[in-house]
Amino acid sequence: MDHTDLTIRQRITEALKGNMLTAKDISRAVGISEKDVSEHLSHIARSVTNKGDEAFVTEPSRCLECGFVFRKRERLKTPSKCPVCRSEEITETRFGIEVKG
Repeated sequence: MDHTDLTIRQRITEALKGNMLTAKDISRAVGISEKDVSEHLSHIARSVTNKGDEAFVTEPSRCLECGFVFRKRERLKTPSKCPVCRSEEITETRFGIEVKG
């Protein structure tokens, strides 16, 4: 199948398989705005978790000042401030799809 025959979500899914990418990376790879990426990711996360051979995974953001890790964060967007030290030096959340077997 030609890359141009795929929908945006299919292209994002293919880019995420076996990779850990930030929203910025996905935006560049697929050619959509960074803002639109999180909406597509929420749909992809739901559809991938319904398949037994794949898993949607996230590497949570971390504060570079105090080391706080945003483990329980539900939203897929990178947080803007650390709740502990209020720093805005936050690593970007990374997303991927692990293919099992």
